[in-house]
Amino acid sequence: MRAIWKGAVSFGLVSIAVKLYSATEEKDIRFHQVHRADGGRIRYKRVCSVCGEEVPYDDIAKGYDLGGGEMVILTDEDFADLPLTTSRAIDVLEFVPAEQVDPILYNRAYYLEPEGAATKPYVLLRDALADSERVAIVKVALRQREQLATLRVRDGVLVLNTMLWPDEVRTPNFGFLDEEITLRPPELAMASSLIDSMAGAFDPDAYTDDYRAALQEVIDAKVSGREIVAPPEAAPAPAAAVDLMAALRASVERARTARGEAPSDAAAAAEEAAGGAEPTPISAAKSAKAAKKAPAKKAPAKKAAAKKEPAKKTAAKKTTAKKAAAKKEPTRARKSA
Repeated sequence: MRAIWKGAVSFGLVSIAVKLYSATEEKDIRFHQVHRADGGRIRYKRVCSVCGEEVPYDDIAKGYDLGGGEMVILTDEDFADLPLTTSRAIDVLEFVPAEQVDPILYNRAYYLEPEGAATKPYVLLRDALADSERVAIVKVALRQREQLATLRVRDGVLVLNTMLWPDEVRTPNFGFLDEEITLRPPELAMASSLIDSMAGAFDPDAYTDDYRAALQEVIDAKVSGREIVAPPEAAPAPAAAVDLMAALRASVERARTARGEAPSDAAAAAEEAAGGAEPTPISAAKSAKAAKKAPAKKAPAKKAAAKKEPAKKTAAKKTTAKKAAAKKEPTRARKSA
């Protein structure tokens, strides 16, 4: 790894020289924009919108748009005059419990390595921070911007997590937050049972980026000239659950089956936990099915009656045929006379 910053951690009257390294790296597969016909790279030129000429990097400055076509131009000298007391220091402001820091504030992570003779004070701060079960709130200037950050211990190394300022976190404004949604005790009990059935110890190595692996296989196939096999179709998205309790029950049973556990009557446990406050949709569905099955016993009698009807019709046909034959007999007698 290559250090991206050098400075010191200011811990009271103690100064600890450190180097800063990026703790994370993105593994996304990157692509270039190319010409489809010949594969040539697509290049972009930095062209001024006023004079139409290409501008070299040395002539590019930062501009703040005032609106109405007016622009304030800032140079490197303007930024150099800004009072950044943390330009080469990580100032420890206070120590707070780790659970009081909302994870939504975290931005990027960096490793700190002691430099020179700063190993002993570095280890001292590390061990004291670990024993206190707290994190240090600090200020640091990175890339010409002062940032709020935390110092914590991970795998024996001090980790600097830059944070967003409070006004950089948006406030959620969704319509459902103003709605009154009533949840029944059996539903909450079933949801808790589902959470318990899926509980486990977090192991980040157990999860992989399947999409990136499949994309890499496609690229490798292109390189080697092999025939590219289409990936299997994704499973269809589950339909919206009409019966919340039924969906929760099925989820619990599926989770327990996946973990190799014997299925159990999760609904009964949920109803017992809820104290039988009210009938669940599952029991109502069972009673409805029972009501439908009751009149079904009369069906065989109807079928038997239906079978007898054709016999009556056959007898009626025979009677009609006899009458017709009786009418024809006098006619034959006259012809013979």
